Amino acid sequence: MSSLWETFSTSLRLGLTSFGGPIAHLGYFERTYVEEKRWLTHEEYSHLVALCQLIPGPASSQINFLVGMRRSGWAGAISSWAGFALPSALLLYAFAVLAPKTQGPLLAAALHGLKLVAVAIVAQAVWGMANRLCPDRARTGIAVAGMALLLLFGGAFAQIAVIIVGAAAGVWLCRGVTTASGSQSSSISAKTAWIAFSVFVALLAGLPVLAALAPGGLPSMADIAYRAGALVFGGGHVVLPLLRDALVPSGMMTDDIFLAGYGMAQAVPGPLFTLAAYLGAAATPSGASPLVWGAAALVFIFLPGMLAAVAGVPVWRWLVSHPAAQGALAGINASVVGILGAALYDPVWSTAVLGKTDVVVAVTGFLLLEKWKVPPLLIVVFCVAASLASKLL
Repeated sequence: MSSLWETFSTSLRLGLTSFGGPIAHLGYFERTYVEEKRWLTHEEYSHLVALCQLIPGPASSQINFLVGMRRSGWAGAISSWAGFALPSALLLYAFAVLAPKTQGPLLAAALHGLKLVAVAIVAQAVWGMANRLCPDRARTGIAVAGMALLLLFGGAFAQIAVIIVGAAAGVWLCRGVTTASGSQSSSISAKTAWIAFSVFVALLAGLPVLAALAPGGLPSMADIAYRAGALVFGGGHVVLPLLRDALVPSGMMTDDIFLAGYGMAQAVPGPLFTLAAYLGAAATPSGASPLVWGAAALVFIFLPGMLAAVAGVPVWRWLVSHPAAQGALAGINASVVGILGAALYDPVWSTAVLGKTDVVVAVTGFLLLEKWKVPPLLIVVFCVAASLASKLL
């Protein structure tokens, strides 16, 4: 029970403080789960990152889910997901119900400060992972090439292509390299994986039928959320067009309502997929319960990604158990560094750093994290305060 509580409380702390989106979350997770708690080795963590980049769904939430499972079984997985997702989900649900006004220059400055937090967090993650996972010229070259390809072509599927190319390059360039195998201690069996995959497919095929039988009802909301979570690669920002195209043209909400929720989602910590709690509540028809609709949208947008993660772990475990795969895994690890490096520039740096003052704040935040080991929460306070001060002055 103490292990389960520690799993939940650790994830809840991350859910309350992890600003900056899915790429920044990877930095928070590495700092917490690898360096602070030591629940994973650096190599095991990098394998989880690579696995969750290859499957549909929100990568950071999937990683958090699998870490909870490794720590405390199925109960740990569910509590870990709940701790990470519920803070932002409750805030976004409250926004949908209360509809507070969110405009104003000071709020905009505070949101800008949160973007600078993401710069510092992601930069630390890239720096640390590059030092560990790219110790030689071959792996450094794979990382740089992957980063260049992503910056040139972009897109979620480009990330998958970079990982595949990195694996192939690793087989060729990293012969004799050995990496620690990740996910080997997982309790997920092949039978459980097949069940998860079967449920994934059954819901993907069955929910549209239920939605057709009750158009505009709760099954329609569940179907929209599930399809968005099942068919998206690349995290929260990629899922937004899918959700908008399903909700706005159908008349379930207006563009203004949708964009207001998206703007609010930038101001809260945790996974962007929790926007579903807002969308479900905002789309609730007259006479129905916003709480039920918000909860249904929240659960069904996360469910396919978690099922995919459970189905993928035994496949990954089988892969890493083969000595011949070690070069490929070294290349994949280097590719993950390239993916993080590309994300550090675009969108993290390009959308946050707009002038010389922003450069000073972001670099100072990075140095506070990396050199002086200042807790991330204090970095949030520092960056937001600096952004507000800049606006006022």
